Order: sequence, then structure tokens, then C-alpha cells
Amino acid sequence: MNFVDAVKQCFTKYVGFEGRASRSEYWWWALFIFVVSLLLGAIKAGILANLFSLGTLLPSLAVGARRLHDIGKSGWWLLLAFIPLIGWLVLLYWAVQPSAAGDNAYGAPPTA
Repeated sequence: MNFVDAVKQCFTKYVGFEGRASRSEYWWWALFIFVVSLLLGAIKAGILANLFSLGTLLPSLAVGARRLHDIGKSGWWLLLAFIPLIGWLVLLYWAVQPSAAGDNAYGAPPTA
């Protein structure tokens, strides 16, 4: 999956928490969020940056949950983000894991 496809996929599944997301989909989305946030911060577009963050909150949570589904974990594990440092490190570790082979409780593997 390339950058454009991943961003389109995340906006298409705006609040789709079901299914699975490949590593490439997740990390291309993370890059998109990072770059746009960086650009909006650089041009001092505070209100626009806040609107962008608000508008991409649900798709970010959804792709995070789908990424966890891809390795066989529940999306509720995203709540680890509320534990400073340790929770973030665990989620980062899980985000870089390869996809679970074959079908799992969350569906068929993503095609990417």
C-alpha cells in the first residue's frame, strides 16, 4: 500500500473500527498526520491545526484499533496510551509487529 492509498483508505473507513489494517496503512497514515501537523504548526495556523486534529481524531483511533486487530489484539488496548511512556512504548512495539498470518477473530488479513 502506498501513501495516497493509505490516506484514502483511512478517510474511507473514517470511523470503521472493524477489520484489520496493515503496517503500511498504519504508518503511512501516521506520516500523513505528522507532516500535515508539522506544516500547520510551521505556518502558525492554530485554529486550522486544531480543526485538522479534531477532524482526524476518529480516523486515527480507527486505524489504530484496526492495526491492533491485525496482530490479534483488541482495539481497547489503545487505552494504554493514557499510561505515559510505558503505554506508548507497548503500543509502539505492537504497531511495528508483522501481521498475523491468516484469518483471525477480526477477519481476513489486509491486502497490502
